[in-house]
Amino acid sequence: MGLIETTRGLLPGAGGTQRLPRCIGEALAKELIFTGRQIDGQQAFSMGLVNHSVPQNDEGDAAYQRALTLAKEILPQAPIAVKMGKLAINRGIEVKKIDILKETNIPTRDRQEGMAAFREKRAPRFIGK
Repeated sequence: MGLIETTRGLLPGAGGTQRLPRCIGEALAKELIFTGRQIDGQQAFSMGLVNHSVPQNDEGDAAYQRALTLAKEILPQAPIAVKMGKLAINRGIEVKKIDILKETNIPTRDRQEGMAAFREKRAPRFIGK
């Protein structure tokens, strides 16, 4: 993987010059963008660019299987809280919107259920409301 646009006389598009420095830091992002270097999955993992790097399996779907495992871990969580968490992270610079997201999450039945389940030491039963 890599942002090879500079090797073609172009500037990386689709926000690459903005998102890459936020992921791996300005200095390393500059190095990768200025050189147009391509990196493998293990290098991307060691830079913190990806969360996981898995060796390919015989079926050729190792990345899919890892993603499926992660999805199964997320699935039982409160849907509204996950959605609000995603929005808060994506809009982290916009502080006022984060406050609005918190206000949106507080009155949900899922939040109430999560707190009750915690107090009662049981698994929550989220309904997405």
